Amino acid sequence: MRRVGKSVFLRQVAELVESTNPSAKTVFVNMELLENRKYRDGQVLHDLVTEKKSEVTLFIDEIQEIESWEAVIASLLARDGIDIYLTGSNAGVFTSEIATKISGRYVQIHLHPLGLSEFIEFRADDAESLDNEFSKFLRFGGMPALHSMELSIEVAYQYLSSVFDTVMLNDVISRNNVRNIPLLESLFAFLADNIGSLYSAKKIADYLKLLGRSTSVNTVVDYLRYLREAYAIHHVNRYDIRGKRKLEYTGKAFLTDLAFRHAIYGYRDGDIPGFLENIVLMELLRRGYSVDVGSIETKEVDFVARRNDEVNYVQVAYLLASEKTIEREFSVLERISDNHPKIVLSMDRDFPSRNGIKQMYIPEFLTGGTPPSVGT
Repeated sequence: MRRVGKSVFLRQVAELVESTNPSAKTVFVNMELLENRKYRDGQVLHDLVTEKKSEVTLFIDEIQEIESWEAVIASLLARDGIDIYLTGSNAGVFTSEIATKISGRYVQIHLHPLGLSEFIEFRADDAESLDNEFSKFLRFGGMPALHSMELSIEVAYQYLSSVFDTVMLNDVISRNNVRNIPLLESLFAFLADNIGSLYSAKKIADYLKLLGRSTSVNTVVDYLRYLREAYAIHHVNRYDIRGKRKLEYTGKAFLTDLAFRHAIYGYRDGDIPGFLENIVLMELLRRGYSVDVGSIETKEVDFVARRNDEVNYVQVAYLLASEKTIEREFSVLERISDNHPKIVLSMDRDFPSRNGIKQMYIPEFLTGGTPPSVGT
């Protein structure tokens, strides 16, 4: 997504290349700069690189701004002595287009907003206790630029609103020629207000009709895809644990940065269970897991996290404050008969294990503590 630090990361890679090979020729093109608009014509960029007549490492920030970029990159890759690093702010750029033109010749790295550990690191000498930092992280999120300004509700939320508006305008509305902007806004409001709840395109369409915004299921499906491709949201599919298969039509949506919700709709303490689930989901993605929502009989496992041959079952709760809550969170994991690790994450400290299923304090998990299952 825009503003998560791709440009800085790309600059760091360029500096590493230059420091390890001082004679290397590097070309760095940031397509957000006005002076680089001429490179929107892919042929101009192609000529810039090929006229070097030597080995070149090419860095392009926001590749989607270049017309027919995939043909240009494919042509450059066909030449010897050219290494290429690209960033983009839309998943549509790096799926169908790359799959057809440069299939098998690239490695993809996903960049996410800061996690809690990085948030604390950015805070440096201003960092307080783990609990206080987690409270701030819950409200302000992980956009790196926040740490170059006053960390106050007024300043931070104004910045986050402007970032979100940029993402929506450039990567959702303009890119996909969305005409019904109020419908898109209502759809996003529904998702932001139902974090951690199962949804379907039909359920959303029915809800929008109640608001007087009549639409079709196909339009909802399209708008959901646009939001996913812009990395504004992450869709998590349902997975039948016993049948070992994906379940179509329903899933959960989470925000790439939870603070967007607060900046637009305000922070509500009563919604904290969904907030915690969102934060854990993003941390699992940050650690390189692919994640599904588990389904076993009529029960739901919040997350089935996979990385290579590793599988983990994760439940997320606010507080294990009643027998009913404890039973709900632990019993569903006890129904799973395989030997893969299982864990309950909550805001409780030192909660006793049950039938080999352990609990962990969420801020400790987020900062790299060692749960019985999920690796850092």
